[in-house]
This record gives sequence, C-alpha cells and structure tokens, in this order.
Amino acid sequence: MDKTAKIFVAGHRGMVGSAIVRRLVQASYTNVLTRTHAELDLINQRAVQDFLVAEKPDFIFLAAAKVGGIHANNTFRADFLYQNLMIEANIVHAAWVAGVQQMLFLGSSCIYPRDCPQPIREEYLLTGPLEQTNEPYAIAKIAGIKLCENYNRQYGTRFASAMPTNLYGPNDNYDLNNSHVLPALIRKAHEAKLRRDSELLVWGSGQPMREFLYVDDMADACVFLMENGVSEGLFNVGTGEDVTIRELAETVMDVVGFDGNIVYDRSKPDGTPRKLLSVDRLNSLGWKAETSLRDGIARAYADFRSRFPD
Repeated sequence: MDKTAKIFVAGHRGMVGSAIVRRLVQASYTNVLTRTHAELDLINQRAVQDFLVAEKPDFIFLAAAKVGGIHANNTFRADFLYQNLMIEANIVHAAWVAGVQQMLFLGSSCIYPRDCPQPIREEYLLTGPLEQTNEPYAIAKIAGIKLCENYNRQYGTRFASAMPTNLYGPNDNYDLNNSHVLPALIRKAHEAKLRRDSELLVWGSGQPMREFLYVDDMADACVFLMENGVSEGLFNVGTGEDVTIRELAETVMDVVGFDGNIVYDRSKPDGTPRKLLSVDRLNSLGWKAETSLRDGIARAYADFRSRFPD
C-alpha cells in the first residue's frame, strides 16, 4: 500500500477498527477514511454504495460488525444475523462497483464447527455443525467469507478474509450483559476488589479452553496482509496457544490484584469446549503475534481503569 493511498476503515470506533486506525497512523499512512454510524449507516444499501462510489477508496478494512458475548449472541439472534449480513453484503458489493483495489474482511473463529479437530485449520470450515449459542453470527460471517471468495471468482476482485481468535484490549466492551469473557472478568475482578468480596463469579464450569489475541496484534496482522498484497483466501489470526477459563480468571485476578476464590455458575453455558486456531498459514508468510496474555491483560486493565475511574 502506498502511504498516500485512500484507506477506508469500516467500523473505526470498534475495538478492532480503532486498533487498525492506530496501526495505520503509526505506519505513516496519511489518507485514512472513516465514517461514524450517524454519518453512514452500513445497513443502508444505497447509502453505502453512494459513499464508496463517490469516495473510491483504494483499500478497505471491513471491521464493522454487530458483536457480543454468549448472552448477547444467544438472545439477539435475529439482530446478529440480519445486521451482519447486511453490513458485509452492502460493503462487498459496493466495493466491487466502486472498483476498490483490495479489501480485507474480518470475521471470527466461531465460523468453525463446534466439535472441530484442534488446532483448527482454515480448511475445516463447513465440515460440521456450529455452536448453537452463536450460530446466527457465525452463519453471517461465513456468508461474508463466501461473498469475498465468489466476488473474486466471478468479478476478479481482490478480497481476502481474516478470522481472529478471541480479541481483547483497548476500547473493549465491558458491559456485563453483552461483553466477551475476558473484559467481563476484568470488570468483575476489579469491582470485587473494590467491594472487598471474597469470591469471583465465573460463568460455566471453567473448563472450556480459549485462545486470546491482543487487539493491536490483530491490527498488525491485518495491515501485514494488506501490505503484502494478500488478495484472496482465508487466514486464521491468533497466538497458537490457549488456556482454560479457570486459568484465564486466575491470571485476571493476579493482574487486578484481587485475592479471592473462584465460584462457577454452572447454570450458564460453556459454549464450544475448545477453540484453538492453527496459525500456520499466516505464520508461513512471516507474521507472528508478539503480546503475551499476561502483558495484554495488564494493558487492557490499564485501559479499563482510564475509561472507568473509581
């Protein structure tokens, strides 16, 4: 990418989108294009097409999405399916119409079957049933991958897809009703510390295994793929290492400085038993995650404290 190329980051106010903007600015890209929801409703097909045809960006990072944790995914199933389908379909089609040079579509590791061989390789897509608690979101993201793949085949576009593992870091969502597990644990542990509680309540059994990637590492991978001209295909993005939810909670407690006992709410769902991505495909191109889990949690906690002072 030329440093003066026009680069549209869809979803720049979200955790991933804002990290991509930070990474682009850090790398001295001078023409980063963004729009708020008030300025551009990505669910509005005509508005999206008019915008991209008028602006004609050279590159697009499609980071916009409706996201949430297990509770939100399982409760607002129609919203997660409809809104994500509309966002990606509108942008992919309009990007083709506008003659965008290259695009990177961002998805999620939940696209893979619930009971998948570990670590999960990209070719395992569509080889088995999905996890029911987030099936609508997963189906929407699979559709986005297939949109990119088939626009490439039919129209010769250059649209690739990146599937991150569980992300966390600056600008995360700490609302306990719809956040993901790591930010939820950070907030719970912090509030338990302030209240001088003796226990930390963790959803599920604590046994599922999860992989976590610091969001600035994800942004670095996205820019790496675009800079290296990767114009098609599916790429997992992760660390290649996972921990149990119990181990995650213990690390969060250590970082926060909360000394208590973990209590498990087994009435809440565990979700997929294990979800570790194979990152061999991306690593073979020369990219590897740099931030350790503990260091990343420490940075995320510092961000939480700056945004929600006591």
